Amino acid sequence: MQTHAAKIIHITIDRDWREIYAFMAKRENMPLWASGLSSGLTRDGDDWLATGPLGTARVRFAPDNAFGVVDHLVTLTDGTKVNNALRVVPNGDGAEVMFTLLRQPEMSNEQFAGDSRWVEKDLATLKSIMESGNR
Repeated sequence: MQTHAAKIIHITIDRDWREIYAFMAKRENMPLWASGLSSGLTRDGDDWLATGPLGTARVRFAPDNAFGVVDHLVTLTDGTKVNNALRVVPNGDGAEVMFTLLRQPEMSNEQFAGDSRWVEKDLATLKSIMESGNR
């Protein structure tokens, strides 16, 4: 069985984890902080469609839950499936938001590092939104 290199990227946010989860779990809010979805999401049955530089991707989110799980499966136009594990975990009066970045086959070190920086930037945007109280 083959596994991929992984990097867990996290950020501490000074806001109740339930409020962060509620904001993140609302699909329409994702383009506000997830820059890869800046063009927005369009509902298509149980899935969402996201148009980006590589075409239109199909996104399937984990159902709403009480555990802070905002996982989503992205299916690219070529059929490639990318699992994105995204969690909100209580940490005192605040929370940790964690994204597990999996290195995809044939991805260079530079591409993996670039994806990591992109996720870090998106999580910083989420932190800014959540801690400013603007939603």
